[in-house]
Amino acid sequence: MTESGEVVGEVIGEVDASSVDSEVVDVIVVGGGPIGLAAAINARMHGLTTLVIEPRGGTIDKACGEGVMPGAVEELAALGVHPSGRMIAGISYQNGKRTAEHRFSGNAALGVRRTELHRALAERAAELGVRFEHGKVDAIEQQGGAVSAQLVDGRTFEARWMLGCDGLLSAVRELVGLATRPRRVRHNDSRRFGIRQHFEVAPWTDLVEVHWAPNAEVYITPVGDNEVGVAVLGRRGFSFEEALASVPALAERLRGAEPASSARGAGPLLQNTRGQRAGRVLLVGDAAGYVDAITGEGIRLGLAEARAVIECIVADEPERYEREWRRITRDFRMLTTGLVAAANSPLRSAIVPLAARLPHLFGRIVESLAR
Repeated sequence: MTESGEVVGEVIGEVDASSVDSEVVDVIVVGGGPIGLAAAINARMHGLTTLVIEPRGGTIDKACGEGVMPGAVEELAALGVHPSGRMIAGISYQNGKRTAEHRFSGNAALGVRRTELHRALAERAAELGVRFEHGKVDAIEQQGGAVSAQLVDGRTFEARWMLGCDGLLSAVRELVGLATRPRRVRHNDSRRFGIRQHFEVAPWTDLVEVHWAPNAEVYITPVGDNEVGVAVLGRRGFSFEEALASVPALAERLRGAEPASSARGAGPLLQNTRGQRAGRVLLVGDAAGYVDAITGEGIRLGLAEARAVIECIVADEPERYEREWRRITRDFRMLTTGLVAAANSPLRSAIVPLAARLPHLFGRIVESLAR
């Protein structure tokens, strides 16, 4: 890809759908969410024939905070993707008594409904000639210089490379032996989950507010002129309604606001893997391993991984991808692991006061998340 974003190499035209399953394409992307679509767009911009396999139809929604960090906005622009949303100027931590906030020193972030982000990516992918098949991958086989995906309906598709971009509960990760054995769940289950819902109310700030409630974090993201997204993160079994009620100022702002979507959940958030590559299959995004959504970096990291994995494939250096993945995610893994540990400990109540007392440190952390 040139600096102007032009396609490098020949863009292959549309192929009759009836012949897709007999053709060996360059890249099969399993998972048609934002990261899978970003990987497919990157592949096409490098001239690779690309097939996306996704079991869900239409525009795909997901429970998430919907704050796209400045670095992710830049990654999307490089792909030719410009979703509509609401400008976000920074991050605010609040606990009802203290507030710590930092405004980004560079470009703004964007509050974007996940459905709008998916729409913009899907349109760009179709524009570049990415092909799509509706179905669920049931088996993966590798032999020689190819990898094949068998769908539950019996259809088989073959490619030189396969990317597992199918999210937290990745089937590809399981099928190629990169999933770790789930740890034994104890009575005091510390696994974390998320729930998100939208409300029809005019945003009262240009920041993402993170309210540190006693047992959960509540994220408020402006996503439109008359709409905010509310995401709650906490341990298994928490109540969305109780979490909101535990933040009186926020509950008052949302009083009487009509829901603009149904509540949607995700988790468990922590997902460990044995690695990010098994032969010709490479994992990207949440499928490659995930710590927690507490720092709101999922989209930014996934987009960077999607770019890196295609660069490694084009350079015929797939073994380099795991090193690139570790480099891209290193700060996220360290910071997020520490923050989650603090959030699950007696130190939880000190997080916001400490951030307020050390604004320069808080600002550096926010800037690192924004890149």
